[in-house]
Amino acid sequence: MAEVERALDAALAPQAPAALGLAMRYAVLDGGKRLRPLLVWAAAEAAAGAPAAALASATHTAVLRAACAVELIHAYSLVHDDLPCMDNDVLRRGKPTVHVQYGEATALLAGDALQVLAFELLLEQPDAALGAALALQLARAAGHLGMAGGQAIDLASVGRRLSLAELEDMHRRKTGALLLASVQMGALAGGADAAALAALTRYGQALGLAFQVIDDVLDVVADSGILGKTAGKDAAADKPTFVSLMGLNGARQYAHDLLAQAHAALHERPVAAAQTLHDLADWVLHRSH
Repeated sequence: MAEVERALDAALAPQAPAALGLAMRYAVLDGGKRLRPLLVWAAAEAAAGAPAAALASATHTAVLRAACAVELIHAYSLVHDDLPCMDNDVLRRGKPTVHVQYGEATALLAGDALQVLAFELLLEQPDAALGAALALQLARAAGHLGMAGGQAIDLASVGRRLSLAELEDMHRRKTGALLLASVQMGALAGGADAAALAALTRYGQALGLAFQVIDDVLDVVADSGILGKTAGKDAAADKPTFVSLMGLNGARQYAHDLLAQAHAALHERPVAAAQTLHDLADWVLHRSH
């Protein structure tokens, strides 16, 4: 995490014009769980069968750039999701949202610039073929088939009661796609073979959905100070959630079942050096924010 923080700090230039750089840094630095970069690193370790410190220099560079890129895409999505035209939220990571701090126009541009910077990092590396493959993976996760498409479904579902299949589809796109891409990008950068990639993909799919289920639970049971964002906003906005569909205990049990699937995926085809992936899955289940 410390290495990712240093790399993000170096990539985010404060001298961008008209406070744009300051808004970008505000959106990314000094906050966030960094789960997605950690998944990149952990999946790369599992794919390579070695700890991060033992990775070859070129592999290390590719993994670090991938880790930063997914965090930049995540940060951009939060900036845009918080805008008045989307979720209209005023609190993120325990501080005012970017549009509250810098204005809507600057927030919109900051999100745009963060998205572009993510792909710049991936494509500016010695292994051009790997950079292109990583960029394609990230683009698919962030675009209309993934995160953006999921957000569109979310906005269109306010006031509706979705089936479990519909709710899963929305969140596999909106939240799960980027978490899955984090795992897949780490695996790709770490040189995973086809069997390991398939196992890690199953892990990422289960983890991505479990994260959202727990998010829905926390929206009900946590307070804003601990959560770092406005608690109870889903119910207030009449959005369909796993809690509204399954009840609080049902949602918690479903998260347990999904995390069991994630753990099992790493055992079905034993993945070497996968302990950190196991630990991250457990953290997702027991997190408080």
